[in-house]
Amino acid sequence: MYDPQAKKLNGQSAFKEIVVEISARQLSAKSEALQQMSLFLTQAVFMEVCAHPKPGLVTRHSNGAHTDMSILTFAAGSAVLAKAFTDLQVLGMNHTGDYRELFAKVRQYGVSAEQELLRVTKGVNTQRGILFAGGLMAAAAGAALNKGLDSGALCSIVAEMTQGLVAKELAGLQADRPLTAGEKLYQTYGITGIRGEVEAGFPSVRQAGLPGLKEAFARGACLNDALIHALLNLMTVVQDSNVIWRGGYEKLPFVQQRAKAILAQGSVFTAAGQRLLAESEAVFRAERISPGGSADLLSVTAALYLVENKEFPVAII
Repeated sequence: MYDPQAKKLNGQSAFKEIVVEISARQLSAKSEALQQMSLFLTQAVFMEVCAHPKPGLVTRHSNGAHTDMSILTFAAGSAVLAKAFTDLQVLGMNHTGDYRELFAKVRQYGVSAEQELLRVTKGVNTQRGILFAGGLMAAAAGAALNKGLDSGALCSIVAEMTQGLVAKELAGLQADRPLTAGEKLYQTYGITGIRGEVEAGFPSVRQAGLPGLKEAFARGACLNDALIHALLNLMTVVQDSNVIWRGGYEKLPFVQQRAKAILAQGSVFTAAGQRLLAESEAVFRAERISPGGSADLLSVTAALYLVENKEFPVAII
């Protein structure tokens, strides 16, 4: 039976589908790289752990200062991170409230993701820092897509998402429960760690990591060496809570000064810089120094470079 009303509704539905499809294609053309943020974050995590030599850190050739983890531990955990980054980007794309409400959703998701991360690594804390930092960046990418923004807005969105985080979670601590490592470091030394970094919109990445990575590429470095150079730049400025927790507060200025010394000797670009880098690797391993906070921010650095440039300007070998 002919139904003019049904025909009208079908026509309206088809028209809506066409409009949605056209809008999606326009968004894709405008923000193709931004849509791949979760992929870039996953790639960056693998690239960071593989890069060598990194003083005190796990690499493809060394376990660094660690006796409870290796590159295989990171491989197991990175599979969890890949799913988390994808899920959180979708969460950001579907979010309709303000950015701090989005942060609450990210935190809620992060609880289960962290439990899964610890399960697959058999309780070893390898990547909780980058789950937090990268997860915020993935959600911010989704939110930026939702609002028609580009990659230049990502760090600002993260800062808005986490506004007041240090005051809420560190400055107002109550001694009615066991404190986490980060909370103890804030109480003792005033170190804000990754919370301070994200609330400020990743200043170490913007002011040290990305400039270092771009400088290395401009000087003709291969991808591995460019990542190491960016890491050294980060190590000069990052308030690395992992360094302090493992070795005491006095290790932080030691790490920062050693990174500055390697850069002053020419970094990865000179024989002198390479020698001091190798010596530092041995020293950090012997003294159990692991700049894991800087390593997490190196992953964020590499992911932001990719979302801005779509690819590295060198071969991946």
